[in-house]
Amino acid sequence: RVSFACESLKVTTRLMHIIAWLLSQRAWQRGEISDADVADEKYRLGRATATDPGIAGDFPFAARSLIEASQELYGRVARLEERMLSPDAPLADSPARALMDRLNTAF
Repeated sequence: RVSFACESLKVTTRLMHIIAWLLSQRAWQRGEISDADVADEKYRLGRATATDPGIAGDFPFAARSLIEASQELYGRVARLEERMLSPDAPLADSPARALMDRLNTAF
């Protein structure tokens, strides 16, 4: 029970960090906060603790899938934020990116 309660709080924390980050991005896009402000730590994606797979392995399927989905979403948003903060960083190799590059060079 205690493990399940702790993991529930971790899922909630991940989602709340994502929501807060998205709201900050929306405020920045609307001009409510400046470029310098949005780079401030308080507008960045907060840290979220990962779930130990050994603990989650004992949970029912629905709980495990929710935990995994929240971790995956948090990871995707973290990568997006990283990319937004360092736009000169090379993009990861992907088939979609390779196709876009080929289309750009063709036209």
